[in-house]
Amino acid sequence: MIFNKKTAEKTAELLLQINAIKLNPSNPFKWASGWNSPIYCDNRLTLSFPAIRNYIRDEFSKQITEIYGKPDVIAGVATGAIGIGILVAEQLGLPFVYVRPEAKKHGRQNQVEGFLQKGQNVVVVEDLISTGNSSLMAVEALKEAGANVKGMIAIFTYGFAVADENFKNANVNLNTLSNYENLLELAVEKKYITEEEQATLKEWRESPSTWEV
Repeated sequence: MIFNKKTAEKTAELLLQINAIKLNPSNPFKWASGWNSPIYCDNRLTLSFPAIRNYIRDEFSKQITEIYGKPDVIAGVATGAIGIGILVAEQLGLPFVYVRPEAKKHGRQNQVEGFLQKGQNVVVVEDLISTGNSSLMAVEALKEAGANVKGMIAIFTYGFAVADENFKNANVNLNTLSNYENLLELAVEKKYITEEEQATLKEWRESPSTWEV
């Protein structure tokens, strides 16, 4: 769900400007899942651009407060959302924890790193939503640790139907600064891609696991 159309457009433009999102319909990328994809998104690049990371920090902080109220703790999903999550927690004057993909095999065997008390209200920060599986695993780990997860906020989502279904089934609220629809509209308007390439990108989103050039 997009909270603010103007923010969605500006976020998409900033991500395109720094090549955090790359669009290449004629020479697709190969994802770790094996999917062929005309788009690649690496939002960790935003941390290298102070003005952009501060914009994302400010928008996250504002939307978290407006949508969920001020939580007790901000949680970042490792590893992509740790950096921006810390910035948001600092901006809001809140404690920060992060969630590993799985519990450590040694030491205290934590999956949630940091100080978290049972019953505390937590908002989860994520950088990117694809299927939503890894993000929702982090939510589940927080719940198992006793947190009251108010919802999740992410920089960008591909908007896959499977992700919508996964979040709905998990009863987790998701808001994003920008999404695939806003990205494609802006990319055509700013001539990052042609209308023909836009059609290809829309086609991929309908069936990403079977799409071929």
